[in-house]
Amino acid sequence: MALIEVERLSKYYGEGESRTDALKDVSFSINEGEFVAIMGPSGSGKSTLLHILGFLDRPSSGVFRFDGKTIDEHTDAELAKLRNEKLGFIFQSFHLMPRSTVLDNVKLPLVYSGIKESAWNKKAEEAIKAVGLEHRMYHDSVNLSGGEKQRVAIARALVNDPKVVFADEPTGNLDSKSGQAVMEILQGLNESGKITVILITHETYTAEHAERIIHIKDGEIDKDYKVKDRHKANNFLK
Repeated sequence: MALIEVERLSKYYGEGESRTDALKDVSFSINEGEFVAIMGPSGSGKSTLLHILGFLDRPSSGVFRFDGKTIDEHTDAELAKLRNEKLGFIFQSFHLMPRSTVLDNVKLPLVYSGIKESAWNKKAEEAIKAVGLEHRMYHDSVNLSGGEKQRVAIARALVNDPKVVFADEPTGNLDSKSGQAVMEILQGLNESGKITVILITHETYTAEHAERIIHIKDGEIDKDYKVKDRHKANNFLK
């Protein structure tokens, strides 16, 4: 079943001679449970697409359906609520509170949810265990390694049980070993049936953890194909 459907989606900025087309008639769908990498060089339109798919922006034209409904059927306030309840985000720069514990960082999205406060600790602890960081649960995030910080960010993205997680260049600030570990966690979580993952990246070795790659060039889809030699996820999550 298609969780995300995009039909002839375009996004431009400015008017007339100053108009810049960031996306041009883009069409694709993503099924629930897929792991899709959106690849492209800087300026290709992948970040613009991420903002639209993540309810952070609206297209200039075309149709975007999420879970069967077009975003035009929602007000900005409704989209903000959907974003908190249905989507999780992982960023290159982690965006953690440095003087707060791992547990408190992971609990943060629950503050804006409808979940009772009495359930916050349990949900956060489950998410932290899912990324193998239970031994760091009460450590301040400032004392963690880069790879551990990104695992905290993954746990925070999972804590609301989202339908889809967007990972925006999640290995960009990590060494190769830590980056590989983070990608294996995302792949393992996806393969266990927990999440749909949409990865934004310019790195081929990172994209090959996905099962499908959509390549964007100059605002248009250049290629859309299945990954033949997908990396194997590690075993510690299984």
